[in-house]
Amino acid sequence: MSDASDPYVIRDRLPEPETFAALREATEMTARSLEGIERGLPNSLFGAVAVHEPTDETVGMGRIVGDGGTVYLLSDIAVHPDHQGRGLGTRIVRRLEGYLEREAPPKAYVTLIADVDGFYEGFGYDDVRPASKGMYRRTE
Repeated sequence: MSDASDPYVIRDRLPEPETFAALREATEMTARSLEGIERGLPNSLFGAVAVHEPTDETVGMGRIVGDGGTVYLLSDIAVHPDHQGRGLGTRIVRRLEGYLEREAPPKAYVTLIADVDGFYEGFGYDDVRPASKGMYRRTE
């Protein structure tokens, strides 16, 4: 439970599929189909959400996907614009990092696609270029 000066709490869980979709939309992230969300979320290795306790509303999220041994991807890190600027993104990433510290074996590859300059570097992440190049493809 949070104190009166901090109405937010970070919980170890995944958001509901509808909340996941709504947070992506509110933060102008690329939409995902509800079918894809419902299929994908249960396959996450770990998730954390920011909850505004006075309203019990999930206002932020982040999760880790991967194979649980060699490859981990921090994904879907988002905080609703009405609740940004309060350190919730940092608290979510710290929770995800705590999971990695506990669970990831030595030499595991941890990656993410950053959409905010300077944020993830504070957690020890480096640009992959020129050694590597990030790529993507979307299904129709």
